[in-house]
Amino acid sequence: MLNIAFPKGRLGERVRKLFADAGYIFPGLENPERKLIFNNDLNNMRCFRVKPFDVPVYVERGAADIGVAGRDVLLERNPDVYELMDLNTGLCKMAVAALNNFHDNPEKVLRVATEFPEIAKNYYASLGRDIDIICLRGSVEIAPVLGLSDVIVDIVETGSTLKANNLKVISVISELSARLIANKSAYKFKNDLINQIMKGLNTNS
Repeated sequence: MLNIAFPKGRLGERVRKLFADAGYIFPGLENPERKLIFNNDLNNMRCFRVKPFDVPVYVERGAADIGVAGRDVLLERNPDVYELMDLNTGLCKMAVAALNNFHDNPEKVLRVATEFPEIAKNYYASLGRDIDIICLRGSVEIAPVLGLSDVIVDIVETGSTLKANNLKVISVISELSARLIANKSAYKFKNDLINQIMKGLNTNS
């Protein structure tokens, strides 16, 4: 049986539709309520729903053979997995944003509020910039407004939340989308089935 880790939430619904369009349907997944595991007996597959940040953990450690994770999660966690393909859904970007009147003073340590400390650290290290990372869990946009930080590093989709809080994107770190990933051992021993899934997803993407 092939085990597949799906992310919960909006991305998970998009992924479910991609798999369904490719012919891989998991009965009940469209209306999961509290259920977490779903079988596809026809194709000898099983999928389960976990939080997006946990998908690479399940795949890397072999509880899942393949999974779907956002590029943001992969950049933050840097798991030891194969990144097989870009599913071209969940499109957005990881960006640095600040108040509209922000002016950087390179002589001062830059205060960065983010849910993605590794991404922020790696980005500013590449620039040789000294930073103070402030880890938050949600609503990071208000950090500069309240004077907690100078900038934020966060996912930007439409930019409407930034605009509503008088913020603007000042640099883009990476373009983001959902990626199909695989456990390295599973990819070796279940290669035919995984490649079959990739072909189906690619045809319908």
